[in-house]
Amino acid sequence: MRWAMVKAAIAGTVMVALAFLIPLGLVVQHTARDRAFTTAQRQAAALGPALAITTDQEAISRALASTDAGAQDRLAVHLPGGPTVGNARVDPGPLTSDQGRSRAGTVRTAGGYALLQPFAVDNGRTAMVEVFVPDEDLSRGVGTAWLVLSGVALALVAGSVAVADRMGTRIIRSARRLATAARSLGSGNLTVRVPVEGPEAAGAPEELREAAYAFNAMADRVVHLLAAERELAADLSHRLRTPLTVLRLNAAALGEGDAADATRHAVAQLEREVDQIIRTARRHPVDAPPVVLGCDAVEVVRERVAFWSALAEDEGRPWQLNGDEDAAPVPVQRGDLAAAVDALLGNVFRHTAVGTAFAVDLTATEDAVTVRVGDAGPGFADPAPAIRRGAGHGGEGSTGLGLDIVRKLAEGTGGDVALGSSAALGGAEIAVRINTRTQVELPRQQRRRPGRLIRKD
Repeated sequence: MRWAMVKAAIAGTVMVALAFLIPLGLVVQHTARDRAFTTAQRQAAALGPALAITTDQEAISRALASTDAGAQDRLAVHLPGGPTVGNARVDPGPLTSDQGRSRAGTVRTAGGYALLQPFAVDNGRTAMVEVFVPDEDLSRGVGTAWLVLSGVALALVAGSVAVADRMGTRIIRSARRLATAARSLGSGNLTVRVPVEGPEAAGAPEELREAAYAFNAMADRVVHLLAAERELAADLSHRLRTPLTVLRLNAAALGEGDAADATRHAVAQLEREVDQIIRTARRHPVDAPPVVLGCDAVEVVRERVAFWSALAEDEGRPWQLNGDEDAAPVPVQRGDLAAAVDALLGNVFRHTAVGTAFAVDLTATEDAVTVRVGDAGPGFADPAPAIRRGAGHGGEGSTGLGLDIVRKLAEGTGGDVALGSSAALGGAEIAVRINTRTQVELPRQQRRRPGRLIRKD
């Protein structure tokens, strides 16, 4: 925008300068020409008194020498009868007749013009005075005038460029401030506002001021809407406490056993998740501290597979876990990764028949960690709707949000989610690629690898 304003100022100023300066230069040139011929006429008129008294050649020669043009050898007198006094540059032939001597005029000669001025002498005869006007006299001062006018034009262009640049700087500064605030708001900084008063907003156009007011109002509205949404999420989550309390009491009455312990563990984890949701929802978005990302993907996957293995044993599902021995740090929260793995394994149990085998494979490369969950079920009839938010398999307990949560986790790191067929089991397979180019520092207690999980066939 700044360069565009400068170019517009240059174009406008140049057009105005040309419209005024070119005619002015032509006037100067015409004035110089008129001045040269006027001077020549005065030189010729200076000989009028002498010609009125005498036509003697010696007397006329003395009169010529007394003038400036005569001293410069630019003056001549064509006397009646043919004799010429001075340095003549015009052929005297056409001047011998009375018709040729009747009126004044100019004749083009080598190097300039000859001004011819007739004067009446004795006995009704006419003498012709010739004054030579060189070309340099016709353009004397014109070059200097053109240089001055060109300098004025350049000064006008430079001044307009400076003014346009200053105005453009103010406009661009305000526009960039607004764009920076918009990018900051889009990145999650809800405290950003655009200054509309004071030195920072000085010189901003009224339109950009109105845009800044609108932006600030929008940011305030976003903060209020997020606060209301978080309060609503907290209220809805709090409603889950009553059925959770009933579940906890029922789980306590189950007695001892692996199934009872797994149920109590699941209820306790669900209570922790609900508490975390309420605490996160009630935290004001502006005051929320930055979240430190980083966990060991291998450890999280093994932990969640171990949790689901109890249910798999009850349903007679063969399963296996394949993964690297070394740690696989990923730039995501431990709870988010655990929720994603639970969503993948939960889909296997929800959408395949009892006894259907499944497998979890984890591979780590220099740039990414990939978690693959495959099963021996019927697979995907159409993978596209399966990953679309709210468009899941359907049925009670299915909201269509599980794979969308997995997709957001992967895309948040620059990775992706791919749906296809399992080469080993023949059913569906979901591959989650988590980009690990962001360096992750694991806590010290997570750097030692846990023991491998034994597959269950």
